[in-house]
Formats: sequence, structure tokens, C-alpha cells
Amino acid sequence: MADEPGEVNELDDRARAVLRMEGRTWPTPGAKERAIREEFGMSPTRYYQLLNALLDDTRALAHAPVTVNRLRRARDEQRDRR
Repeated sequence: MADEPGEVNELDDRARAVLRMEGRTWPTPGAKERAIREEFGMSPTRYYQLLNALLDDTRALAHAPVTVNRLRRARDEQRDRR
């Protein structure tokens, strides 16, 4: 993918924060949803919409390949079950 003039080829702070959150483990049910509301000020539904779009972003794959590939596999397995 060639860079266009003026194109920013890095993830923004929010995207990097989402990827960091996805790399964490959660001690109790609901802890992640509370953290999403507190850290991002958005509903979990909106967060997962952003995350799903981020999984298709090549910049996210370059930034956090292990996390993105793990989440892509989980998403594909879920789609296959439907």
C-alpha cells in the first residue's frame, strides 16, 4: 500500500488504546464493559463497532499483530457458527 501525499500512516491514540485494552485480561464479568465506559466514554456496543472496523485496518495489524490476528480468528469462528 503506497502512501499518498499527506496521508497519515499511523493509528490514532484511541485506536492504540483499544488495542491495548484488547490485550488485557479481565478478572470478573462486566469489568471490561465498565472499563470501556470509563476509559472511552462510550457504550460497549459502540466500542465493539470501532474494534471490528479496526480489525480490518492494516495499520492495526502492523501495530499489534498478535492481538489483531487473535481477534480476527475469534471473529471468523463466530461468523462460521452462524
